[in-house]
Amino acid sequence: MLFNSVSFLIFFPVVVIIYALIPRKLRAVWLLIASYYFYMSWNAKYAILIFISTLVTWAGALFLDKTRAIFERKLALIAVFAVNLGILFLFKYYDFAVATLNRALSLVHVAPVDAALHVLLPVGISFYTFQALGYCVDVYRGDMRAERNLLRYALFVSFFPQLVAGPIERSQNLLTQINDIENKNIYNYDDIVSGLALMLWGLFQKVVIADRIAIVADTVFGSPWRYGATALILGACAFSVQIYCDFGAYSNIAVGAARVMGFRLMNNFDTPYFATGISDFWRRWHISLSTWFRDYLYIPLGGNRKGRVRRYLNLLITFLVSGLWHGAAWTFVAWGGLHGILQILEDLLKKPFGRLEALLHVNVTAKSRKLLRMACTFALVTLAWIFFRAESLTDAVSFIRRMFTHIDPWNLFNGSVYTLGLDHFEAHVLFAALILLLMVDLLRYFRKEELWDLLVRQNLWFRWGVMLALLLGILVYGVYGAQFDSAQFIYFRF
Repeated sequence: MLFNSVSFLIFFPVVVIIYALIPRKLRAVWLLIASYYFYMSWNAKYAILIFISTLVTWAGALFLDKTRAIFERKLALIAVFAVNLGILFLFKYYDFAVATLNRALSLVHVAPVDAALHVLLPVGISFYTFQALGYCVDVYRGDMRAERNLLRYALFVSFFPQLVAGPIERSQNLLTQINDIENKNIYNYDDIVSGLALMLWGLFQKVVIADRIAIVADTVFGSPWRYGATALILGACAFSVQIYCDFGAYSNIAVGAARVMGFRLMNNFDTPYFATGISDFWRRWHISLSTWFRDYLYIPLGGNRKGRVRRYLNLLITFLVSGLWHGAAWTFVAWGGLHGILQILEDLLKKPFGRLEALLHVNVTAKSRKLLRMACTFALVTLAWIFFRAESLTDAVSFIRRMFTHIDPWNLFNGSVYTLGLDHFEAHVLFAALILLLMVDLLRYFRKEELWDLLVRQNLWFRWGVMLALLLGILVYGVYGAQFDSAQFIYFRF
């Protein structure tokens, strides 16, 4: 069930209305039923995987909470990770591992192994697996007491707004709120208004911006050999915007839907394309995942506590694993590794650049300097996205090489941009929507708060006027397929 589908438009109000009317003691039960129904609408039999992950991590955490023997605790944690990561490997990485092995065997002229499973990837498996494993580590460290109520813990793992594409919630936040579910005030006007507004903005990002600009990205990446540098750069930038609006849309709808029901999920994006460096970008992009890797992989590896060389190695390992988390392909590994290398270079060049700026008497507080850093960061991030989007490493390298060898700036002015999938009208709608996106992110960037928290403080006519305008924009300018089919969110693949 997609957030941008008619079925969800029916499902969500029904869930909220029943949630508001039933006795408080039944709230958790109802949301658990709704969450499993939501997930099973994709593939009912894969719900057993969530149940196995839930049961194993719940029982493992209870054991961790009960025993004090260090060896037994470590063994239990390893067992929990082995079961959950084993399931993840089987369904997501097994065929990739076999294909990689066969490629290596072909180099030494050995017959390939015919052992591929070709199983369908369970939607959201990486998200709920990491959320459950993070909870176990929290219990192991003593940051969280084990949850004894299986039903409430199962709701924590499967909570439908953020089940299939995050944010990856921490137990200290979401599970604590679930344990207080009977005391929640679900008639909070500000939460309902801001939640609905956030959902509408997410839908606008998805169907008006992301799905429209995806046409440009798909056109260019579909046959890059047909285009020169101008179209290739536009296609790469289009994908940068597409993935931000697509994934940001899901997160906004998830956070908004949870807020309507009285739950506060973590913010997953903080104007990432206003970042002034790669490390700053990762403090703003997919925050729930970047902080997960920081707390549960980078710091346990040693973080920055064991010298510069070890720190850089830890950083590179973390980003290589992050790339692999995103997809079972070498393109994703290359994307993650590139971000790791860029962060290392950024740190290595920080002092030399600082000395150069001092020598040239550069005003480090000038807005122009910050704007230049933002532009350079966006360019580097966009360059890395090419590996993320390309079908193979060869395609990605060929795409980038063509960007720098087939220079044709005149195509910006001869109408060629209207041959990339959008006619004049559609291109103008996209341009207007991008201006609105920029305005919203500028407000968030300079006011240091979420726009929707600002919105609820405005007059009644303004609040509902904004929401009505968003709704009309979605209905009139949304991109829909045949029979009003909904386009899947990009991060559902992970």
